[in-house]
Amino acid sequence: MSDTLVDTPTVVATPKSLWRWIPTLYFGQGIPYVAVMTLSVILYKNMGVSNTDIALYTSWLYLPFVIKPLWSPFVDMFRTKRWWIVWLELLIGAAFALVALTIPGDNFFRITLAIFWLLAFSAATHDIASDGFYMLGLRQHEQAAYVGIRSTFFRLSMITGQGGLVYLAGKLTTISGNVTMAWSIVFYLLGAMFVSLFAYHNVMLPRPANDVAKIDDGQIGKTFVAIFAKFLKKKEIVTVLAFLMLYRFAEAQLVKIAPVFLLDKMDKGGLGLSTENVGLLYGTIGVAALTVGGLLSAYLISRHGMKRWLWIMALAINVPNGVYVYLAMVQPTDIYLIGTLVAIEQFGYGFGFTAYVLFMIMTATGEHQTAHYAICTGFMALGMMLPGMASGWLQSELGYANFFIWVCVATVPSFLVTALIKVDPVFGTKRE
Repeated sequence: MSDTLVDTPTVVATPKSLWRWIPTLYFGQGIPYVAVMTLSVILYKNMGVSNTDIALYTSWLYLPFVIKPLWSPFVDMFRTKRWWIVWLELLIGAAFALVALTIPGDNFFRITLAIFWLLAFSAATHDIASDGFYMLGLRQHEQAAYVGIRSTFFRLSMITGQGGLVYLAGKLTTISGNVTMAWSIVFYLLGAMFVSLFAYHNVMLPRPANDVAKIDDGQIGKTFVAIFAKFLKKKEIVTVLAFLMLYRFAEAQLVKIAPVFLLDKMDKGGLGLSTENVGLLYGTIGVAALTVGGLLSAYLISRHGMKRWLWIMALAINVPNGVYVYLAMVQPTDIYLIGTLVAIEQFGYGFGFTAYVLFMIMTATGEHQTAHYAICTGFMALGMMLPGMASGWLQSELGYANFFIWVCVATVPSFLVTALIKVDPVFGTKRE
């Protein structure tokens, strides 16, 4: 593959020019993640794969996001960030088309899982390149000014993936009676979307003068080890790692089972919702509530600081899990009630997750701030992967109602690690 994208210096970016690529870049960053973590779960449930296998094997797809700090230096060393972004989008588009092509096959589970691995690895690398390019393409004050735009379009990608595409798959299944064809069409559409992004970003992404490959000077290995060593020598590192791994211990298990619970038949303990309704309730209304929760907590922290709201956020991310106990025990059929309870849980998740993001920012200080933040995100993914792997087996052993009761018990570690961390009273306020 030849590099036709020769990077040359550009003029200073204008607000109009930034709007041409920041929204599409971060919308494109979110779609593969949603496809790997959520669409795969619903696809496999529709195709009759067991909850145990779904939770175990799709949780392994977190691994590329766990270990992405290990290969992030190579994105710096070889080619430009722009080159990585554009060609990875073409690769992701091809991978989506491969998923669509192999869904009708006899060994679809193994083959599509392998392709989802490729997608996860490509998405994690695309994350590295996109975030690096964002910092190179914008001046420091612009980075802060446009962070809300990138977050908004990342959330819109979640609504598109978990909501719109799941709804489309369900609607096509209802019309055609063929679930295999329905999901193949969805993934072909995703493939076309990313080929279009490849073509668009090939033209529209700027070419910052400082976006250059950093050739290995023989010290990369030594520097790489030193960065990790400095992170592990941080004050109270045991508490830091405990918080990163356990704050979302319960949520990591819930998030793998909630969609399949909504889809599963009533006689199996589920709610028996159609795929369209899951896309509408969980993927659209739920994600919208999650977004509102995150925005509200960010606003409150900017006013009063993280410390004042820390315990409220810990309660918000854990206590609403109890709505699933009610749903599993009562099995209501009122779609509005189900939607309201799902929205409450997702709102709490969004509100409480802000504490996690700010804790990573608070931890990633010093000379290697960017690298240490990437390490934190790796532990974040590990904290989601390990509990999620066992969640399917636990649910199959306990049943839905008892599993969700267990999820409520599993919130205890989150409260314990919240009690351990220390936060400066003014950290997170607007003046900082």
